[in-house]
Amino acid sequence: MAANVRDWAIKFSEASDNDPTIGAMARYFTCTYLWDMGPVKVIIEMVDGKVYRVNIDPGGLDAYDFALRASPQSWREFAQPIPKPMFHGIWSASFRKDLKIEGNTLVLMQNLRNFTVQFELLRKVGVPV
Repeated sequence: MAANVRDWAIKFSEASDNDPTIGAMARYFTCTYLWDMGPVKVIIEMVDGKVYRVNIDPGGLDAYDFALRASPQSWREFAQPIPKPMFHGIWSASFRKDLKIEGNTLVLMQNLRNFTVQFELLRKVGVPV
């Protein structure tokens, strides 16, 4: 599983760093967030619109600003090229499905547009669960 997650982290980082939308508007996109996919958890550190690091094996003391937590099945649904209703975005899934948003939501809101573009990149690169 670790090699799969490592490969995914590389694909995700490259997709994010090469995304023209993020490149055009993410100069101040700096935050750290956790995607909890059940058995797989990753912490993504963004600095000035670029992926600084993807921590594929976070420990209990590794810090992040905010987190999205959902079941592996939900993450797989988010990653579909055309997601089912209620899996098309974080808000719909947090209201109707099992997605939980935790942590400093101010940081999420300050970076929401760029974060949303990154989240939608999952439709291209998939998820490691």
